[in-house]
Amino acid sequence: MAAKILNIGGYVFVFFLLSLATLAPQVRANIADFDDYWIQRQGDALKQTLASFDPNPLNVTNHLNYHVALAVETTEPINNTRRELSQGRRRGRKMQNKRGKCVAHNPIDKCWRCDRDWEKNRKKLADCALGFGRRTTGGKDGPIYVVTDASDDDLINPKPGTLRHAVTRNGPLWIIFARSMVLNLKQELMMTSDKTIDGRGARVYIMGGSGLTLQFVNNVIIHNIYIKHVVPAKGGLIRDSENHVGLRTVSDGDGINLFGATNVWIDHVSMTRCSDGMIDAIIGSTAVTVSNSHFTDHQEVMLFGANDKHEIDKKMQITVAFNHFGKRLEQRMPRVRFGTIHVVNNDYTHWEMYAIGGNMNPTIISHGNRFIAPPNEQAKQITKREYTPYVNWKLWNWQSEGDYFLNGAYFVQSGKPNAWSPKPKIPIPKKFSIRPKPGTMVRELTMDAGVLGCKQGQAC
Repeated sequence: MAAKILNIGGYVFVFFLLSLATLAPQVRANIADFDDYWIQRQGDALKQTLASFDPNPLNVTNHLNYHVALAVETTEPINNTRRELSQGRRRGRKMQNKRGKCVAHNPIDKCWRCDRDWEKNRKKLADCALGFGRRTTGGKDGPIYVVTDASDDDLINPKPGTLRHAVTRNGPLWIIFARSMVLNLKQELMMTSDKTIDGRGARVYIMGGSGLTLQFVNNVIIHNIYIKHVVPAKGGLIRDSENHVGLRTVSDGDGINLFGATNVWIDHVSMTRCSDGMIDAIIGSTAVTVSNSHFTDHQEVMLFGANDKHEIDKKMQITVAFNHFGKRLEQRMPRVRFGTIHVVNNDYTHWEMYAIGGNMNPTIISHGNRFIAPPNEQAKQITKREYTPYVNWKLWNWQSEGDYFLNGAYFVQSGKPNAWSPKPKIPIPKKFSIRPKPGTMVRELTMDAGVLGCKQGQAC
């Protein structure tokens, strides 16, 4: 075991890297041939994990809460006070108040949705991320790539115009779709760094095949697509970059798999029925925001940290904001090992076992969520600590502030208030240090969670 010291951004990180012979078997993640190409990508990704870790998480959570407050204070009420849970009925409607003015309730949406020329200004979206994934810009610095072909027939030399061809190119790309389409992926979609998948203006379904894999990549936006009925793929030779084809083993059937991925923003995605997890973030994935998304019909929704031995996940920092956890969900919203997770202004309308759980001393900060417990009296508790006695987990920092509890829901707190984050060496100005908006406002903040029906020439 060797100690490696990195000086990144003025901070010195000491991180113990196992020798490759020891580490590689644990982190292969469906890589059948861990060749020099993957060794290099793994090393680069570990360095990026350290560089992306924010030593002052309190600044990040305060910054987000400030922008939520600002958005709420400058938003007029719209002529609709009831959440319409049916996606088919609510997607694509105009967000307007009584005077016909466009209204977007949360700060991410407010940043771009009221622009009638959003199609000409697509890349404005890259300026709108908040939370731990706030530095994500995706393909902002690259050209627009238009997907014109829904096929996925050639996994080694993908056809130009296909999504697989787009995501495996070198350099940044902003990927859009010429029309609505259903993409049945024959194998994992192996993405490269600096990409945006932008489904606005079309209905784009990743459906009935494999899902998206972000393995040892940095700076990716996934926006406004459906991911449904994802199943495991058998593996084989698959192009994983413009200059490399790799041998893959059987995939897990995750909707979106982040493996050593950094600076990732998943926004306005609708997900239903994946074979394994909907969103997994493991092996040093950090600087991630999952926002404005809608989840239904699944057992294990989000897994953040997959193994008790993967201490690199202590660097994991993820924001889960403005999402709707909807019908027929069972558990893991999320389930966490290690790391710091900010769960803020989400609507938990359904769960069957528990909503938020974990082990290995994760920090979980729950701010201004709405929790509606199921009828089952044995499932009213939101939280679940697994495989750990009380004498240990009572010290974990699991804090609830401003949450709204209905139908007997309750959050079991632990640790000490305000002890989860060190006092920032460079604190943000006091005007940003405000408390989260309460869970009573969640219905408005999340009312357009999931895919939006954006149309040309109209506010989205």
